Amino acid sequence: MKVSPLAGKPAEQAMLVNVPRLVTAYYTEVPDPSVPAQRVAFGTSGHRGSAFKKAFNEHHILAIAQAICLYRKRQGIDGPLFMGIDTHALSIPAYATALEVLAANGVEVMISTEDEYTPTPVISHAILTYNRGRKAGLADGIVITPSHNPPHDGGFKYNPPNGGPAETDVTDWIEAKSNEFLEKDHLDIKRIPLEKALCASTTYRHNYLDAYVNDLGNVIDMNIIRDSKISMGVDPLGGAGVHYWGPIAERYGLNLTVVNEAVDPTFRFMTVDWDGQIRMDPSSPYAMQRLIDLKDRFDIAFACDTDHDRHGIVTRSSGLLPPNHYLAAAIFYLFQHRPKWRKDAAVGKTVVSSQMIDRVAAKLGRKLYEVPVGFKWFVDGLLDGSLGFGGEESAGASFARLDGTVWTTDKDGIVPALLAAEITARMGRDPGEIYKEFTREFGEPVYDRVEAPATPDQKELLAKISPQQIKFSELAGEKIQTVLTNAPGNGASIGGLKVTSKSGWFAVRPSGTENIYKIYAESFRGADQLHRILEEAQTMVSDALEAGVPPVNSLRKKHDRAEQRA
Repeated sequence: MKVSPLAGKPAEQAMLVNVPRLVTAYYTEVPDPSVPAQRVAFGTSGHRGSAFKKAFNEHHILAIAQAICLYRKRQGIDGPLFMGIDTHALSIPAYATALEVLAANGVEVMISTEDEYTPTPVISHAILTYNRGRKAGLADGIVITPSHNPPHDGGFKYNPPNGGPAETDVTDWIEAKSNEFLEKDHLDIKRIPLEKALCASTTYRHNYLDAYVNDLGNVIDMNIIRDSKISMGVDPLGGAGVHYWGPIAERYGLNLTVVNEAVDPTFRFMTVDWDGQIRMDPSSPYAMQRLIDLKDRFDIAFACDTDHDRHGIVTRSSGLLPPNHYLAAAIFYLFQHRPKWRKDAAVGKTVVSSQMIDRVAAKLGRKLYEVPVGFKWFVDGLLDGSLGFGGEESAGASFARLDGTVWTTDKDGIVPALLAAEITARMGRDPGEIYKEFTREFGEPVYDRVEAPATPDQKELLAKISPQQIKFSELAGEKIQTVLTNAPGNGASIGGLKVTSKSGWFAVRPSGTENIYKIYAESFRGADQLHRILEEAQTMVSDALEAGVPPVNSLRKKHDRAEQRA
């Protein structure tokens, strides 16, 4: 797919979502549960959709909120529920709907002081802080956000008492029960008016901002950042953390400038992403163009997406770092500068993240814990300290406190951003320079992700593919070393296939939300080998399935994930 001529340019007026129409659609459009696209569907990050497409409307939120109330009762979860929202236009309407249901069901709900926006990691932090040392009366949470999705989308996530993304068995139950409510036209859903819900004895105000900001010094060495006086720039991309950065700078005496404090549900201040859409993706060089242009103004700069669970790091030396590059640099630094972490604490990565991380972990003498795509796979390890770090190629990560105990079990965009400043302050060079040192030692990998159409039947076959179906012995001229359908770290199914050789690999998996499949690939021998890997990956999968998987010339490049040098 070609890059839009608008990519990297300011959003045009015609692109902006009509917020009054969108909110009206939320309240007036009625989804048809017989239409799959209009049902509740929990992906890896909750239920998402647009009110214009009858995929995120009041009916959905009434059903999901009631289903969560029933799930809590079924599981004996009777502590407070921490609820936060981001800055998407549909988040406040969904928040109001959810609170009406939660209050009617007698759930103790913690909403933000002065109705402040609340990042995803702040909710995880609040849940874990409350539950620390408790065996009963445990808290859980809801985050209303579609992450970095376009402005017309809404999203709704549930975090159980472990503070992290809910596992599949949890979301499957909530999804099924929600769709039952849709099919029964909301019979048995409890609800009271918003005015009563806000005044209910079970509704409390909680100062999320102070609780999170005041604790940051226990996960990041703020003193060295302050004392170095390095200059930092941050662009919240109009997201939920927009009002957090000023207090962070003030609380810790940092030389930090917020370059854009605007909150606008149209996100008109964004530069357009690779496909011509407005998308608040801090790992996209197109969406991040404004901050990239300011890279020489600061020693280090960073941004977070709309719910602040993903990071983007802009360095003077390299501009915007691809997520895999920064993850490798962060891991290398953390495991040398956190002496109180467990000596056996492992490095967590997903099967589609760069093998540069494998090589860095080996250099550090640390165990590698490789899991399927989805941050939920890191939750238990982060909770018990057996993981010092967990990170995804999509720029999501979290890591332990300075003392080795859990910080958050959901992705946190804020602490990796501040860690980039800590690295720069202590090392005297930025993360981009550290990554370049890796390439001199280990080689310089090129990485890409592409997509191709696939029917539902083909996707189902691909999700169930077995190693025995791969009849090839070589990958791009090298002997195949492993063929995996289960992640080596925890043995869980990767929902696809990963093939590795000495200097390259590919992974294939069907999309959970679209009729496409994705191929992730990496080569330590340059762009030509990467191209061969991508071609041979498609051939292997097509031959294995014998189901007419589309030919390689139908592959479309995901330009916001490409990490090959121009």
